Parts: sequence; C-alpha cells; structure tokens
Amino acid sequence: MPLDISRNVSIPDHEIELHAVRSQGAGGQNVNKVSSAIHLRFDIRASSLHPGFKEKLLALRDKRITRDGVVVIKSQEHRTQELNREAALARLKELIKPILYGDKPRRATKPSRSAKRKRTDQKTKHGQKKRLRGKIDG
Repeated sequence: MPLDISRNVSIPDHEIELHAVRSQGAGGQNVNKVSSAIHLRFDIRASSLHPGFKEKLLALRDKRITRDGVVVIKSQEHRTQELNREAALARLKELIKPILYGDKPRRATKPSRSAKRKRTDQKTKHGQKKRLRGKIDG
C-alpha cells in the first residue's frame, strides 16, 4: 500500500526502506529482546517523485536529509513496532507535504490610519517622558 502524500502524489512501498532495530535508552528487560524502533530510509534521487519536488526536497536544510539525498528517520517513541512504523511514515509525509503546495504568496498591506495615529501618539508620549527626565532650568 503506497504512502499517500496528497490526492495526486504518493510514494510506492518499494521506495521506502523500513528496518526494525532495538530502541535506545531505558526500558527494562524488554528493551534487550525486542526490536521495536524503526529506521526509515527514503532515497529522494531514486524516487518516482516529480523532478521539481525532488529539487525542492534536496534544497531543504534539514538534518534528516544526508548529502547523498537520503531521508533518514528513526522512530522509537512507542512501545510497538507498528506504532513506530506509522510514526516514521507520518514524519516522512510531514517533511514532503509542504513542498507540494509551495509558499503562500505575500500580499502587500498598509497599516491602518488608526494604527499610524496610535504609533505617533505613543512616540510623542515617550518623547515627553524622556524630556521630563532631563535637567530642570531654574
């Protein structure tokens, strides 16, 4: 079953490598016997994604993407292998999804008349406060 990123974009299963490894850290007797953590590897360059999406992904400054263009995600926050697998795939999806939609175009705005008035009033009050702190001629 492919990983659906959006309605039009999905990643086939054979492009995502999932390996079960032992979790790190405390966990009692169970941690030494069970490989519940998941190592996910996804090669961006070898994937079937659109070339434009590949370029954007490779241009990301993300520590999970290696110099070779491989996304490496380790999931070990859950106790079961299935939940860690789902969490790793969700993180991969979160990494790729913003690339598909791009940045929202910026619309130029102007401050309102009242905002300008408040700003100038604030500035004059601040100036008066500073003037009152000065030397008194007497």
